[in-house]
Amino acid sequence: MRQADGNAKTEPAQDRAERLGGLLSRAQAGDREGLHEIVAELTPLLWHIARGQGLVHNDAEDVVQSVWLSLVARLAHIETPAALIGWLVTATKRESWRLGKSLDRTRSIGAEELAGLVDPAEPAEERVIAEERLRFVREALERLTPRCAELLRLLAVTDRPNYDAVAQSLGMPRGSVGPNRGRCLAKLRAILLADTRWSALCP
Repeated sequence: MRQADGNAKTEPAQDRAERLGGLLSRAQAGDREGLHEIVAELTPLLWHIARGQGLVHNDAEDVVQSVWLSLVARLAHIETPAALIGWLVTATKRESWRLGKSLDRTRSIGAEELAGLVDPAEPAEERVIAEERLRFVREALERLTPRCAELLRLLAVTDRPNYDAVAQSLGMPRGSVGPNRGRCLAKLRAILLADTRWSALCP
């Protein structure tokens, strides 16, 4: 959405607030298309929050769907775009925690789900290397502060992350998202470069 070309700038916060406000008003008036546009724009953020709580694909999908259904019942009481995003973020975290506590922690992943994690057309050796790199990145993320790790996960959810939504999710000023991102990436890079296993895979 709103990525007409590779040189397009991130949508200004005021413009986005006005646009979301218009969509919110339309949805509250019964315009299904307005609600669909809100869902399309904010689902990636909610999805990433749910996955960030440790839920697998299907469980995260259930959480996001449940949150959107809950929003419909409360839509008339939400007055601003900031309140909309704040409610969605909080509801997603709470529903993820609730579901996570009720799940069997020892549940094994089925063969069908495992098959969906890899590209069968990718050479086996390259696939193994890619999986190893991903594992090392995840391990490195675990060594960061929880705030740094969550910030980097949220920014990785799309090619052009929306800093307003990220700031709302983490409760930080929008202007601090970029500087914090830089510091957290530097810490992550230092952890990876100090790992001889990473150096062997990324010469």
